[in-house]
Amino acid sequence: MSARKALFAGSWYPDRPAECEKEIKGFLGEKNTASLPGNYVGGIVPHAGWFFSGSIACNVINALNGEEPVDVIAVFGMHLSSSSLPYITTEGAWETPFGDIQIERDLASELGKRFSFNVETTSRFTQDNTIELQLPFIKYFFPDVKIVPIGVAPNDNAIEIGRAVVDMADTLGLKLKVIGSTDLTHYGTNYGFMPKGTGPDAVDWVKKKNDRQAIDAILDMNAPLLINEAAANQNACCAGAAAAAVSSARELGIEKGLEIAYSTSYDKSPGDSFVGYVGVLF
Repeated sequence: MSARKALFAGSWYPDRPAECEKEIKGFLGEKNTASLPGNYVGGIVPHAGWFFSGSIACNVINALNGEEPVDVIAVFGMHLSSSSLPYITTEGAWETPFGDIQIERDLASELGKRFSFNVETTSRFTQDNTIELQLPFIKYFFPDVKIVPIGVAPNDNAIEIGRAVVDMADTLGLKLKVIGSTDLTHYGTNYGFMPKGTGPDAVDWVKKKNDRQAIDAILDMNAPLLINEAAANQNACCAGAAAAAVSSARELGIEKGLEIAYSTSYDKSPGDSFVGYVGVLF
């Protein structure tokens, strides 16, 4: 079976299994979420290079690895405009340093029947980091799990897709967990967004106000508010992906998110341009 190539391995994260595992063990040493109480059904993760946000993503995905077996993880991501169709891959696999992850064909096929998707294949796809950056973590903590990778635009369709994933997985008898991949405010000249100028006051505004408004919407599991927040304040680059994960988690019976970590790229590399990251569990 053909596999989609891992385009960011060797640059945004290591391309060799031993090096990936070394990084993962280091991330777990920073904040090991395995001991957190509760059976989590999903989460929100960032998708910058592992140097900047890998620890947050790793520890969210680690916390999802509970005692019950998981058949499939729906991974929502992609940088899409509000007018874009969603994207999906319905068959094949995706390459990781730990081995290929198989696509859950039955669930992906059922979604494709209900929604109008841009259907990608393992050889014809849009280059995008948001989903790929999570896959080594998923393969490491869930060696036998399958995935459904879904690109979701920031519109009402994201909410419907999130609900449908849960309903269809249940109908198929699949144990499901969900991940939404988004970074927060992209601030500075590199991103053409700097309403508070530069310097410490700008960093403080991003951390304490702009990012916080998006995080609060995620924690309150208010998907429509999150989509509106991102449109108005540019504080979630993949609000559709996060909204879909929130919608799925609500459908699975969760009423409140748990924030486990927050940081910005400024914390590791201070400068006038920086990005916010959050890890949330449902």
